[in-house]
Amino acid sequence: MIWNLLAEENVNPASAYTLYAVLGVLIVLMIVWLIISNRKSKKRQKEYAEQLAAIQPGNKVKTIGGICGIVVEVCDDNTLIIETGSENAGKSYVKMDKDCISQTDAMSHGVNTVSAQEKVQ
Repeated sequence: MIWNLLAEENVNPASAYTLYAVLGVLIVLMIVWLIISNRKSKKRQKEYAEQLAAIQPGNKVKTIGGICGIVVEVCDDNTLIIETGSENAGKSYVKMDKDCISQTDAMSHGVNTVSAQEKVQ
């Protein structure tokens, strides 16, 4: 429809310029939206990487498969060992890649943490 209007010979030049202006604004808005969403995605990815790097023994984690546990050991080969289960049911240990972690209570070094004693004072 738009291209048919532009192809006609008896189109008013003012309406053609208006059409080009609207198309230009739409294209610019789409480009700005893509840039903003890309920046948000990179920020989220950076925060996730910092959180994975901050995992230490004693942190609670949840894997992408839904396994919840406590980190027992962080290995040098980008893996970690988590402890699952309880004293009554029996404990088990799972060694998995760090990239399998979806949630953790580990705080990255860039985040300011306030201890419970500082909150009371």
